[in-house]
Amino acid sequence: GFTPAVGSEVVVTGFVDYYAPQGRISLRVEKIEPVGAGALELEFRRLCEELRGLGYFAPERKRPLPAFAARIAVVTSRTGAALQDVIDTCRRRSPHIEVCLIDVLVQGAAAAPAVAAAVEWVSANAARLEIDTLIVTRGGGSMEDLWAFNDRRVAEAIVRCSIPVAAAIG
Repeated sequence: GFTPAVGSEVVVTGFVDYYAPQGRISLRVEKIEPVGAGALELEFRRLCEELRGLGYFAPERKRPLPAFAARIAVVTSRTGAALQDVIDTCRRRSPHIEVCLIDVLVQGAAAAPAVAAAVEWVSANAARLEIDTLIVTRGGGSMEDLWAFNDRRVAEAIVRCSIPVAAAIG
Protein backbone atom coordinates (compact mmCIF):
# COMPACT_ATOMS: atom_id res chain seq x y z
CA GLY A 1 0.00 0.00 0.00
CA PHE A 2 2.99 2.35 0.04
CA THR A 3 5.36 3.23 -2.79
CA PRO A 4 8.20 5.50 -1.68
CA ALA A 5 9.10 8.54 -3.73
CA VAL A 6 12.62 9.83 -4.23
CA GLY A 7 13.66 11.49 -0.99
CA SER A 8 11.10 9.65 1.17
CA GLU A 9 12.26 8.66 4.64
CA VAL A 10 11.39 5.01 5.18
CA VAL A 11 11.91 2.06 7.47
CA VAL A 12 12.83 -1.09 5.58
CA THR A 13 12.37 -4.52 7.12
CA GLY A 14 14.04 -7.55 5.59
CA PHE A 15 17.29 -9.46 5.62
CA VAL A 16 20.67 -9.45 3.95
CA ASP A 17 21.79 -12.34 1.73
CA TYR A 18 25.44 -12.98 1.01
CA TYR A 19 26.44 -15.20 -1.90
CA ALA A 20 30.11 -16.04 -1.24
CA PRO A 21 31.20 -17.47 -4.62
CA GLN A 22 30.47 -14.18 -6.40
CA GLY A 23 30.84 -11.89 -3.39
CA ARG A 24 27.30 -10.61 -3.89
CA ILE A 25 25.24 -8.99 -1.19
CA SER A 26 21.49 -8.62 -1.61
CA LEU A 27 18.95 -6.86 0.55
CA ARG A 28 15.70 -8.79 0.57
CA VAL A 29 12.96 -6.35 1.50
CA GLU A 30 9.83 -7.67 3.18
CA LYS A 31 8.22 -4.37 4.14
CA ILE A 32 8.67 -0.64 3.49
CA GLU A 33 6.95 1.92 5.70
CA PRO A 34 7.11 5.70 5.78
CA VAL A 35 8.73 7.12 8.91
CA GLY A 36 6.90 8.76 11.82
CA ALA A 37 3.94 11.06 11.33
CA GLY A 38 4.27 10.53 7.59
CA ALA A 39 2.96 7.00 8.02
CA LEU A 40 -0.05 8.18 10.00
CA GLU A 41 -0.69 11.00 7.55
CA LEU A 42 -0.64 8.57 4.63
CA GLU A 43 -2.99 6.18 6.44
CA PHE A 44 -5.33 9.07 7.29
CA ARG A 45 -5.42 10.25 3.68
CA ARG A 46 -6.00 6.71 2.42
CA LEU A 47 -8.91 6.23 4.82
CA CYS A 48 -10.41 9.61 3.92
CA GLU A 49 -10.30 8.79 0.22
CA GLU A 50 -11.89 5.40 0.85
CA LEU A 51 -14.66 6.89 2.99
CA ARG A 52 -15.18 9.74 0.52
CA GLY A 53 -15.62 7.12 -2.20
CA LEU A 54 -18.30 5.46 -0.07
CA GLY A 55 -20.12 8.79 0.25
CA TYR A 56 -19.49 9.19 3.99
CA PHE A 57 -18.64 12.89 3.60
CA ALA A 58 -21.46 13.74 1.18
CA PRO A 59 -23.36 16.85 2.33
CA GLU A 60 -26.74 15.18 1.78
CA ARG A 61 -25.78 12.47 4.28
CA LYS A 62 -25.41 14.97 7.12
CA ARG A 63 -28.32 15.31 9.51
CA PRO A 64 -29.12 18.88 10.56
CA LEU A 65 -28.54 19.81 14.19
CA PRO A 66 -31.74 20.66 16.10
CA ALA A 67 -32.40 24.38 16.54
CA PHE A 68 -33.17 23.90 20.24
CA ALA A 69 -31.66 20.75 21.66
CA ALA A 70 -32.88 19.70 25.09
CA ARG A 71 -30.55 16.78 25.82
CA ILE A 72 -27.20 15.96 24.27
CA ALA A 73 -24.97 12.95 24.80
CA VAL A 74 -21.24 13.55 25.01
CA VAL A 75 -18.90 10.67 24.18
CA THR A 76 -15.57 11.46 25.83
CA SER A 77 -13.48 10.78 28.92
CA ARG A 78 -14.94 11.96 32.21
CA THR A 79 -11.49 13.22 33.23
CA GLY A 80 -10.68 15.17 30.08
CA ALA A 81 -10.81 18.92 29.58
CA ALA A 82 -13.07 18.44 26.56
CA LEU A 83 -16.00 17.49 28.79
CA GLN A 84 -15.56 20.62 30.89
CA ASP A 85 -15.41 22.71 27.72
CA VAL A 86 -18.74 21.27 26.54
CA ILE A 87 -20.38 21.76 29.94
CA ASP A 88 -19.08 25.34 30.25
CA THR A 89 -20.23 26.24 26.73
CA CYS A 90 -23.69 24.79 27.35
CA ARG A 91 -24.02 26.69 30.65
CA ARG A 92 -23.07 29.97 28.96
CA ARG A 93 -25.01 29.64 25.73
CA SER A 94 -27.92 27.28 26.44
CA PRO A 95 -28.31 26.56 30.15
CA HIS A 96 -31.48 24.56 29.48
CA ILE A 97 -29.53 21.76 27.71
CA GLU A 98 -29.02 18.59 29.71
CA VAL A 99 -25.63 16.96 29.12
CA CYS A 100 -25.38 13.16 29.38
CA LEU A 101 -21.85 11.79 29.61
CA ILE A 102 -20.90 8.51 27.95
CA ASP A 103 -17.48 7.90 29.53
CA VAL A 104 -14.98 6.20 27.20
CA LEU A 105 -11.27 5.83 26.66
CA VAL A 106 -10.08 8.46 24.19
CA GLN A 107 -6.50 7.31 23.66
CA GLY A 108 -4.73 4.01 23.07
CA ALA A 109 -5.55 0.76 21.32
CA ALA A 110 -8.86 0.22 23.14
CA ALA A 111 -10.17 3.74 22.46
CA ALA A 112 -11.48 3.34 18.90
CA PRO A 113 -13.66 0.30 19.65
CA ALA A 114 -14.89 1.98 22.85
CA VAL A 115 -15.84 5.19 21.03
CA ALA A 116 -17.56 3.24 18.23
CA ALA A 117 -19.50 1.13 20.75
CA ALA A 118 -20.56 4.26 22.67
CA VAL A 119 -21.83 5.92 19.48
CA GLU A 120 -23.75 2.75 18.60
CA TRP A 121 -25.24 2.58 22.10
CA VAL A 122 -26.39 6.21 21.98
CA SER A 123 -27.87 5.65 18.52
CA ALA A 124 -29.83 2.62 19.70
CA ASN A 125 -31.10 4.37 22.85
CA ALA A 126 -31.52 7.98 21.66
CA ALA A 127 -35.30 7.89 21.30
CA ARG A 128 -35.87 6.21 24.66
CA LEU A 129 -33.48 8.64 26.40
CA GLU A 130 -34.76 11.65 24.41
CA ILE A 131 -31.28 12.56 23.22
CA ASP A 132 -31.31 15.13 20.40
CA THR A 133 -27.66 15.27 19.45
CA LEU A 134 -24.41 13.44 20.04
CA ILE A 135 -21.04 15.14 20.51
CA VAL A 136 -17.90 13.03 20.12
CA THR A 137 -15.02 14.99 21.61
CA ARG A 138 -11.50 14.89 22.91
CA GLY A 139 -8.98 17.61 23.72
CA GLY A 140 -5.73 18.23 21.92
CA GLY A 141 -2.68 16.06 21.61
CA SER A 142 -0.31 14.59 19.10
CA MET A 143 -1.52 12.84 15.99
CA GLU A 144 -0.81 9.54 17.75
CA ASP A 145 -2.86 10.63 20.78
CA LEU A 146 -5.83 11.52 18.58
CA TRP A 147 -5.53 8.53 16.27
CA ALA A 148 -8.46 6.58 17.76
CA PHE A 149 -10.80 9.07 16.10
CA ASN A 150 -9.34 8.29 12.66
CA ASP A 151 -10.57 4.72 12.85
CA ARG A 152 -12.95 3.23 10.30
CA ARG A 153 -15.12 1.71 13.07
CA VAL A 154 -15.72 5.15 14.55
CA ALA A 155 -16.57 6.61 11.13
CA GLU A 156 -19.00 3.77 10.40
CA ALA A 157 -20.72 4.15 13.77
CA ILE A 158 -21.15 7.89 13.17
CA VAL A 159 -22.51 7.37 9.67
CA ARG A 160 -25.06 4.85 10.99
CA CYS A 161 -26.02 6.96 14.02
CA SER A 162 -29.76 7.69 14.26
CA ILE A 163 -29.23 11.28 15.48
CA PRO A 164 -27.01 14.17 14.36
CA VAL A 165 -23.38 13.90 15.45
CA ALA A 166 -20.96 16.77 16.02
CA ALA A 167 -17.25 16.02 16.35
CA ALA A 168 -14.83 18.21 18.28
CA ILE A 169 -11.45 16.48 18.21
CA GLY A 170 -8.17 18.12 19.15
